[in-house]
Amino acid sequence: MIFAWLLFFMSFLNIEIKSKCANVQAIRKFLLDKNARFVGVDEQTDTYFNTINGRLKLREGNIENNLIYYERSNLPGPKSSHFQLVKVNDAKGLKEVLTNSLGVKVIVKKCREIYYIENVKFHIDEIPGLGNFIEIEAGNVLADKSKVKLQQQCEYYLKEFGMKDEDLVAESYSDMLLKLKK
Repeated sequence: MIFAWLLFFMSFLNIEIKSKCANVQAIRKFLLDKNARFVGVDEQTDTYFNTINGRLKLREGNIENNLIYYERSNLPGPKSSHFQLVKVNDAKGLKEVLTNSLGVKVIVKKCREIYYIENVKFHIDEIPGLGNFIEIEAGNVLADKSKVKLQQQCEYYLKEFGMKDEDLVAESYSDMLLKLKK
């Protein structure tokens, strides 16, 4: 029984980069030219809840449905993200419980294209009110890659995509949307 529960609760380390993306077509072409595995387009709603530490969000989509807790610094460029993920079967019920107990901080809606090259996940995101972004997440799911190797992977794609320092985004979409509301 414990083993079955562990299949639904996972803890990970990612090194990730987020950048504004002026040329989505060029990123998409690069990924397809490199035979990236296209997972699909996910219309996602991330509901962020009030927390004392870190960030807690419920992701509802047609591909990904997870409760995600994560801690990450708001720094431009490659940064570590330690997160825990729980697969969700009853998002509506869980959202109601979390809303009643913690309160909603902000809701982020996005259209996300998802691609993979080996252990690196790519998101091409369109966020209403914010624009287009590319996210690169080098993940250590099987503990076979060091933090240094993950960072090198992110920096490689950062260079290949021609991302400039001024386009790098330090904050989460939730922080960006909260700033717009002020």
